[in-house]
Formats: sequence, structure tokens, C-alpha cells
Amino acid sequence: MSNRITGLAAVIIALGLTGCAQWDRLSERDRATATGAAVGGATGAAATGGGTIGTLGGAAAGGIIGREMHDRRDRR
Repeated sequence: MSNRITGLAAVIIALGLTGCAQWDRLSERDRATATGAAVGGATGAAATGGGTIGTLGGAAAGGIIGREMHDRRDRR
């Protein structure tokens, strides 16, 4: 249960910070990267029980995946 609470808290914090980053000024590519990083960070935190390395690794991987998904969608 503790891991779920930690993961939920990470998602709420990440989404809150993403919303504060002048969302309207970001390009669609940057929005995809930020969203991917938020989701990846929350997933990494939940998977490692709130560990810093897991959270940062998940955020980095999520950001890369979000950007790549946007780029692939644009190529179509």
C-alpha cells in the first residue's frame, strides 16, 4: 500500500509541476517530453518504492519515450 501512495503522490506532484511550467508556451514536442517524464518518474517511483534512482531513471526514460512517440507521430 505504501508504494501505491508514493506513486500517486509522485504523479500528483509531477502533474502539478508540469502545469506550472507555462504549458501554453511549450511546443507539442516539449509537452510530450514533459508528460512522458512525469509519467515515467511516477512509474519509477512506484516500482522502486520511492527510490531516487528509480524516479530519476523513470523520468529520463519517460521523457525520451514521450519525445520519440511525438516524433514518430509527426512523421506519418
